[in-house]
Amino acid sequence: MKVLGIIPARYGSSRLEGKPLLEINNQSMIRRVYERALQSSALHYCIVATDHTKIATECELHKIPYIMTSSQHLNGTERCGEVLTQIADNYDLIVNIQGDEPFIQPESISEIVQIFHTYPLAEIGTLIKEIENMDYLSNPSIIKVTKSIGDKALYFSRTAIPYLRDEPNIQGWLTMHKYYKHIGMYAYKSSILPALTQCTPSPLEEAEKLEQLRWLEHGYSIYVAETKHESKSIDTIEDYQYILSNISKFIHE
Repeated sequence: MKVLGIIPARYGSSRLEGKPLLEINNQSMIRRVYERALQSSALHYCIVATDHTKIATECELHKIPYIMTSSQHLNGTERCGEVLTQIADNYDLIVNIQGDEPFIQPESISEIVQIFHTYPLAEIGTLIKEIENMDYLSNPSIIKVTKSIGDKALYFSRTAIPYLRDEPNIQGWLTMHKYYKHIGMYAYKSSILPALTQCTPSPLEEAEKLEQLRWLEHGYSIYVAETKHESKSIDTIEDYQYILSNISKFIHE
């Protein structure tokens, strides 16, 4: 199975403009993500997909392969889809590596690729992690996941799922059931990625504001693998300041 890693890197984030170029311990975030991704033996090639010349210049400076893509894409999946139309080589699997997670674990990339070896019928793969913090269970920013016995994703939600009918006090739920959070990295079979980019918005997606629900509603199979790894994303200036204030913790992880 030939695997391409793509790192979408959009310049114009509404919450933190230019964040791929933020410096962390004297390295830009995009460079750090790329170099971490290269440590995964599961990837045959890795490339940055950007929409801005400043990010392209940073890539050129550090000999990072990149492709210029449209600034009109709404998400990383669409940007990956455009790369697939531009790149000459053929790949069986595309891994969408989050460009705002500078401390991504290379093992996570291997885990997501392994899904497609374990479950050949999988069309999309993603990672989940057991929730051990009660605050995470009740936080709508933490996306929860339910899965089948065969590791097929059943639903993603901002609320705690499943609801424990016989235990009205949510504080006891973690002792009674194993809950999972979604780790937001995706892999797609290259054969279905073009169709994914053409899927129209769906009612469940619009209700929860979760892109993956669009794929489920359109009938695509998403399989999950449980990981022990978690990567801190940088979405806001507060996230960035937290990373800088705790840099020794992250550098040595």
